[in-house]
Amino acid sequence: MSEFRSGFITFVGRPNVGKSSLVNAICGRKISIVSDKPQTTRHRIMGVLTRPDAQLVFVDTPGLHKPVSALGERVNATALESTEDVDVQCLVLDATKPFGKGDRWVADRLHLPRAVVIVNKIDAASEQQVIAMLGAASELDAEAYFPVSAKSGKGIGPLVDHLTGRLPEGPKFFGDDEASDMPEEQFVAELVREQLLAVTRDELPYSIATRVTEWEWPRIRVDIVVERESQKGMVIGKGGSVLKEVGKRARAQMPEGVYLELRVKVDKDWQRRADRVERLGY
Repeated sequence: MSEFRSGFITFVGRPNVGKSSLVNAICGRKISIVSDKPQTTRHRIMGVLTRPDAQLVFVDTPGLHKPVSALGERVNATALESTEDVDVQCLVLDATKPFGKGDRWVADRLHLPRAVVIVNKIDAASEQQVIAMLGAASELDAEAYFPVSAKSGKGIGPLVDHLTGRLPEGPKFFGDDEASDMPEEQFVAELVREQLLAVTRDELPYSIATRVTEWEWPRIRVDIVVERESQKGMVIGKGGSVLKEVGKRARAQMPEGVYLELRVKVDKDWQRRADRVERLGY
């Protein structure tokens, strides 16, 4: 009988390369919120895949970018810290975009001879784009390269098999029924933020934070924090239309019977103030 393997695998890359979608696809359930807007992920989140022969703990990280605020600095630090003390580092690239300086900057912070390069979004890229990305990334001299699609699942199986083989022998870190290390309250707050990103205008994503301020099941209150009074009106919408739609979408992904109350508050320039960023849980 083969020995049980277990370990931690971190996904790093520029914003919007599909790290969260990959974790969700591999784990077979929603672990991280997703959006087509960059820098959606702000926390380090662990997704757990337990197989008969192994337990793989995937560390989803915020996209690495040039920070222009205290929030940006905090999420960058979170991503870089997540590359330490893991068993496998994975650099995630976007097949639909050319290999750029941002990708190189991220790659330079990894142990490349032992890192795995994942070229994601091959479902949305042409064959020429995928070949070009693999060719450009080959200069990194990484341990292995995998073209995959988090959306269609193509290439996921071979990638997971390879990562499993890279893990050392070890025990389970999570129970068989555990899928993530994220507290339930944080998941609900993130779920609300995900739907806000889907419904509100493009200029709002970076100004929005969410947090649970009341949890008396089945009653949950989530505060939506914005930076300007004008943004408060945009989040609420005419006659409360935006807030109602966000609540409807969020409740659809929660247990039946939940009462979700959404409240909008203004905290001026919160993302540029380190103390406020920390207080909001980042």
